[in-house]
Amino acid sequence: MTARLMASTRRPGTAVAFSDERHLQAHQFLVDEAYLLDGQDYPTWLSLLTEDIRYLMPVRVTTARGAGFDTAPGMAHFDEDKYSLGRRVARFATEHAWTEDPPSRLRHYVTNVRCFATQEPDELVVESAVLLFRSRGDVRESALVSAGREDLLRRDPTGAAESAGHWMLARRTVAVDESVLRMQNLAIFL
Repeated sequence: MTARLMASTRRPGTAVAFSDERHLQAHQFLVDEAYLLDGQDYPTWLSLLTEDIRYLMPVRVTTARGAGFDTAPGMAHFDEDKYSLGRRVARFATEHAWTEDPPSRLRHYVTNVRCFATQEPDELVVESAVLLFRSRGDVRESALVSAGREDLLRRDPTGAAESAGHWMLARRTVAVDESVLRMQNLAIFL
C-alpha cells in the first residue's frame, strides 16, 4: 500500500476518540514497542507480532502530482513475514551481523497517533508518525528517518501478549518521507 494510497484508503471505520480505552492501549503499545526497538530487545519485539504479520516499506519515488502513485510498483525496502523477521533477529546474534557491530544507538519518536475501529471488534487500524534517530560508531554522521505508519493491531486471543490491552501487530506499512534514504543500511526496524 503506498503512502498516497494509504491516504485515500485509510479510515476503514469510525475514528476512535483519544479518550477511548482502545486508543490509549494502542498508543501504549506503540510507546512500549519503541522502547523495545530502542533497546534492541528484538526477541521480545517478535513476541508482539502475529503469526501472519506483514511488515512492508515500499520504495518511494518522486512523480508528478497527477501520476497517481508515489511508490515504485512491486518494489519494497522490506516486505517481510514472521519467518523473515525472525531470521533477521537471529542474525543479530551471530558474527555475521557486521552491519550492527558495533550496534546502532537508536531513538524512535512516535507521534500523531490516530486509531480507527474496523468491522472486526478485536482489530484497530492505527496511524502514526515516526522519527528514527540512528547513530553508529564514532566517526559516521548520525541519520534520521521520518515516516508515516499504518498498523493493524489485533487482540491476542490467548491474552498472552505482554503489551497494553494484549494487542499484537498484525500488519505494518511504513511510508518513508524521502525517496532517497540517507543511511548506510536498513538493519533496523521502524
